[in-house]
Amino acid sequence: MSLEFLLPDLGEGLTEAEIVAWLVAPGDTIAIDQAVVEVESAKSIVELPSPYGGVVASLFGEPGQVIHAGQVLLTVTDGTDDASAGVVGVPVAAATVVAVEGSGAVLVGYGTTESTRPARKVAAGRFGSPRAADAPAPAAPAASTPPVAVALAERPAEVAASVSAAIDSSSTVDPIRRSPVVSPIVRRLARENGFDASTLAGSGHDGLVLRSDVEEHIRALTAPAVAVDVAADVAADVDVATPPSAVDAASADIRIPITGLRKVVSQRLTTSRREIPEATIWLDVDATALFAARDQLLAATGERFSVTALIARFVVAGLRRYPVLNSSVDTASQEILQYGAINLGIAAQTSRGLMVPVIHRAHAMSTRQLRDALAALVAQSPDGTFSPSALTGGTFTLNNFGSLGVDGSAAIINHPEAAILGIGRMIERPWVVEHALAVRTVVELSMVFDHRVCDGGTAAGFLTYVAGCIENPVSLLADL
Repeated sequence: MSLEFLLPDLGEGLTEAEIVAWLVAPGDTIAIDQAVVEVESAKSIVELPSPYGGVVASLFGEPGQVIHAGQVLLTVTDGTDDASAGVVGVPVAAATVVAVEGSGAVLVGYGTTESTRPARKVAAGRFGSPRAADAPAPAAPAASTPPVAVALAERPAEVAASVSAAIDSSSTVDPIRRSPVVSPIVRRLARENGFDASTLAGSGHDGLVLRSDVEEHIRALTAPAVAVDVAADVAADVDVATPPSAVDAASADIRIPITGLRKVVSQRLTTSRREIPEATIWLDVDATALFAARDQLLAATGERFSVTALIARFVVAGLRRYPVLNSSVDTASQEILQYGAINLGIAAQTSRGLMVPVIHRAHAMSTRQLRDALAALVAQSPDGTFSPSALTGGTFTLNNFGSLGVDGSAAIINHPEAAILGIGRMIERPWVVEHALAVRTVVELSMVFDHRVCDGGTAAGFLTYVAGCIENPVSLLADL
């Protein structure tokens, strides 16, 4: 009997996912709740467990393909003719009962126990390709010297080496090769540059493809044009037909699919621009006293507090004073929904793109707790490994685009929120202090707000309050 494993509901309203990697192959014997495929949704990368045990009959979809909830991922046969379904010597029905009893409902409609990887045949290797020791040795090519190589020998050594590297780089990709690739970042980096990472010869343990391998191949694909030109001249000199140059490949148009997180962000930003009548205000602020307060905190407590954490503390206090900015507009009922809790979103640039992880109930945190929560988000930002729950429920967003080296930005509101505050870079500038010029550390704050929620007076009041706290941090004591 053949059973179909359908893509389950991944929760949070997600209806599609991209196949990252198959963890099994046709013919593998799997157990109930065994991880069979790794998929990437707009929220995170997860391994999906099979609700059935047996022998994998067919796989539907290739890595990089987007599938929708309800589509067939794979089919499983009961395997009674060849092997038991998941437990050696135990009938399929018995194995099913044991697995289900210990299963926890992690995905809607399916349960999982501790993730297990499929047992592969020894000859197949970890990722389904022959092991290096077992694979037949490739036939030795006939000994011959291409005319281009002969001509290169007559050119300057450094030019010949550059041309040879560019020519040899084309042989690093083998469409038949299936090298092991573990990191989703490595797979994505290769995919975005038009090739499959598994076709490279990995330099890691057991041929594992590393990020450095992918980056090296990308550099080879974009070799200096002078090397390609010399190669073309050499080929012309010896009257040998050459394949299209790397220059042609570099100038070719590239289509980048808008999928996964990029698709969700695109839809949200488009909705924000379409629905929200936004207005932008900005203010230059003397942040010299803020840095002095940070140093005083370090001296008094022995603990470091980042400038961003202190500004986040001021933002929370400002939202308590101007609570209407901690809102969203319910277009269906034509109401402003003002939230009681402050869930502070922190815009973060990650390897997966722009993400806004959320510090929930920031209003109930001390400055130290807020600092620690922010530090935890920053630690996860490089890889974007946030849980789905950490990316939902935000009521106001703080964006420190100064880390990107810019002074200001008319940011797009994170729909359905009502406002976003941006922090520019902090640099020393001439500033008038008591009718005299002085060198001060200055930062530009820019705020974008939904004009349906409030007028400019409210937004300006909030912005000047936060600015006042930055210029004189002690003033916040009155509100604590």
